[in-house]
Amino acid sequence: MATVKPIPEGMHTVTPHLICEGAAEAIAFYVKAFNAVELARLPGPDGRIMHAMVQIGDSKIMLADAFSECGAMSPKGLQDSPVYLHIYVEDVDAAMAQAEAAGAKVTMPATDMFWGDRYGQLTDPIGHRWSIATHKQDLTPEQIQEAMRAAFSEMSKNQSAA
Repeated sequence: MATVKPIPEGMHTVTPHLICEGAAEAIAFYVKAFNAVELARLPGPDGRIMHAMVQIGDSKIMLADAFSECGAMSPKGLQDSPVYLHIYVEDVDAAMAQAEAAGAKVTMPATDMFWGDRYGQLTDPIGHRWSIATHKQDLTPEQIQEAMRAAFSEMSKNQSAA
């Protein structure tokens, strides 16, 4: 008899599990915006999706429709989300443009950041927040700290001048 693995094959230790108002629409958006591949979909008796899974790059994301009667609330139901899902890609500018064309709202255009990434943020039509980056430069912790100080000093000067 085969031994069942406590962590299923192909899964990571931590897997995001998104609650959505409109999980089917979320899946369609993730396919169009992030080239996701739908791996599973389990519709419930009332048509809401009880469980689904997509893969973006080498990472899997579980998702389901909101079930407020069970305490499963979506960002829209909560009126916001403090969580960002982070994606590393080959070309952040192209990925941001693709997501925006699919219906995402860019909340921070891609910018070269002090920690060595070109980085941007967006919110998907379902209300989940995403950050997307391309790593451009390997820096030591000391270099990052110094670059952060310089960036925040410049930001303070600009805010004072405004």
